Amino acid sequence: VIEKLLSAAAQAPSHHRVRPWRFYVLQGKARQRLGEVMAQSKKREVPDAPEAVLEVERAKPLRAPVVIAVGVDAPQEAKVIEIENVCAAAAAVENLLLAAQALGMGCFWRTGPAAYDPEVKSFLGLAPEQHLIGFVYLGYPEAEHVLQERPSFEDRTIWMDD
Repeated sequence: VIEKLLSAAAQAPSHHRVRPWRFYVLQGKARQRLGEVMAQSKKREVPDAPEAVLEVERAKPLRAPVVIAVGVDAPQEAKVIEIENVCAAAAAVENLLLAAQALGMGCFWRTGPAAYDPEVKSFLGLAPEQHLIGFVYLGYPEAEHVLQERPSFEDRTIWMDD
C-alpha cells in the first residue's frame, strides 16, 4: 500500500521534471529513533522544557504505524527556481494524501519546529541545503473521522475578466 501512495505522489508535476521530492518511510523502531531526535530538538528549542513536554515530542512519531518525512532537493541548475521545487514536493504530498484517503487510510501532514531543525534533517539524511517540508502520518483509523467543514473559496478568489 505504501508503494501505491508513493507512486501516486511521484505523479506530481515538477518544473523541468526535476522530481525534487525525497520520501523517508519510517516504520517500527525507526519511529522511536525519530521521536528521540525530535525530543532532543525540543530540548534545544526550550532548554528548560519539562520531561513531560519532551515525552510528548518523543511520542509524536508513534501516533501512526507509518510516518513519511518529505524532503525537497535544492536546485542543481540555474534554471530551476527553489520555490518551484518546494511547490512540486507539496503537490506530491497532496497526491499522497488523496491516494491514502481514497484507500480508506487515515492521514495527516504536520510540520512544527522539528521540521526546521538541522539535527532532525541530518537524522533523515537531508543535506543542509535541502528542505524538510513535513511528516505525513499514515494508518487505518480506529473510528470514522468526521471532516470539519472548510471555509468557502469565495473570500480567497478574485475573478478577472475583461
